[in-house]
Amino acid sequence: MGKKYHLFEVYGIELEYMLVNTNSFKVAPIVDVLLTKKNGQLTSDIENGTIAWSNELVAHVVELKTNGPTKDLNSLAEAFHKNVLEINALLKPLQANLLPTACHPTMDPLKDTQLWKHSYSEVYELYNRIFDCKGHGWSNVQSTHINLPFYDDKEFEKLHAAVRVILPLLPGLCASSPILDGKVTGFKDTRLEYYKTNQKEIPEMTGLVIPERVFTKADYYATIFEPIKKAIKKHDTNNILDHHFLNSRGAIARFDRNAIEIRLVDIQECPKADIAICALIIEVLKLLVNGETVGLKKQEKWLKQDLFAILNNTIKDGELYNISDLNYLELFDLKDAATVKDIWKHLYSLVKENISEDYQKALETILTHGTLSTRIITALKQDVSVKNITHIYNQLAQCLQNNVLFTPTV
Repeated sequence: MGKKYHLFEVYGIELEYMLVNTNSFKVAPIVDVLLTKKNGQLTSDIENGTIAWSNELVAHVVELKTNGPTKDLNSLAEAFHKNVLEINALLKPLQANLLPTACHPTMDPLKDTQLWKHSYSEVYELYNRIFDCKGHGWSNVQSTHINLPFYDDKEFEKLHAAVRVILPLLPGLCASSPILDGKVTGFKDTRLEYYKTNQKEIPEMTGLVIPERVFTKADYYATIFEPIKKAIKKHDTNNILDHHFLNSRGAIARFDRNAIEIRLVDIQECPKADIAICALIIEVLKLLVNGETVGLKKQEKWLKQDLFAILNNTIKDGELYNISDLNYLELFDLKDAATVKDIWKHLYSLVKENISEDYQKALETILTHGTLSTRIITALKQDVSVKNITHIYNQLAQCLQNNVLFTPTV
């Protein structure tokens, strides 16, 4: 375990992208070729200055992440974008490029999925044996992970309490997966709709997505890790899986590195949008941790079932879901029923001055025009032909290349 940090002292951000063929728009399972081109030989992790690259479970997804903890969010979008440009340049001769958003809109996971066959592959093979990782919920889910440090149990308690209550609002800020199998699914956040059940064989792993009311390391182990270890034992006879790795809730405690990792954020169309969203989430968590909207005890009393009920609705309706539970709204210093969009606008107004101007502009685009899911549906103009879907998603790939937000012409 490395150095321990205090609350909000540093951050770790991870962005996942899929590789697609520029001619066919099919996923391109060539991350090993990409990493080999960059490094001269195949390795699953490459340090590239402030950003590191690595493989994921499937051969068409690459992860970019801060190379260790960083104190500086303001230059991060630019750093990620530089790496996007470098990767796209390496992929160009291979007729491939990076595609943003949380789900490929026309991928057939049963035909197109190839698992990673190199380092760490024994873990992935075991996962595949238990869960059959060819479905959308495994091979077609790209997200942004936010890692936030805590120093001790006292800091863990405050951070975990705050994170739990903000999770239900996240799809209303960052849903980017409205289309699957060439169809508008009816869910703003289809990635999370799959996330809820893709480990149903061992329900202890995901639980109700919202973590249990546990606020110490000892309680976390007893309530979350021990049941997972017990449930996996008959599948993992060689003890190769780590309980930190197996815990699949929407936010997970990583006691091996004293951090909480938030996993419910769909990846956006460009790093500027991703890091702006991260900045807003972090600033709102600071408000909650400091008890500025409501005290710790009121945050802690929320049951996972009640938070999950709200999350379930925002997975479907995104920012348009109207929350009427006044006890929940009180957490954010609101007195009346409000849409998730209006809650985010309110929270943004409370923390705006702590966010850089560049990220403010990005957030204002989202808060005005809606989540990326909403903007994609608007751009389709009810034409859901494969040709039109591909056309819109190629525009999104261009947004990634240029690091600009997607604003459809109405």
